[in-house]
Amino acid sequence: MRRNAVDANQGEIVDALRKAGCSVAPTSQAGDGFPDLVVGRAGVNYLLEVKDGNKITSAQKLTPKQRKFHKQWLGQVEVVNSVEQALEAVGLK
Repeated sequence: MRRNAVDANQGEIVDALRKAGCSVAPTSQAGDGFPDLVVGRAGVNYLLEVKDGNKITSAQKLTPKQRKFHKQWLGQVEVVNSVEQALEAVGLK
């Protein structure tokens, strides 16, 4: 069974979100295309899929399982590749 890889910038994004007052649960090992982070802020939960912004664009694409999850999910889910995008996704920028 293949383990889900954690993008190199995930730790930096988690740290920044926590410093900004968010609760963060890393969920990258959940599998089946589930996003990498569940972030709580001001009574709202956010699902964030982290991609490494230092990689070429083609290496930042969603996997087939991630695409399926995003298509079927009826709630919010956002792809971010930087601290700035993550903060914006949760309404902090």
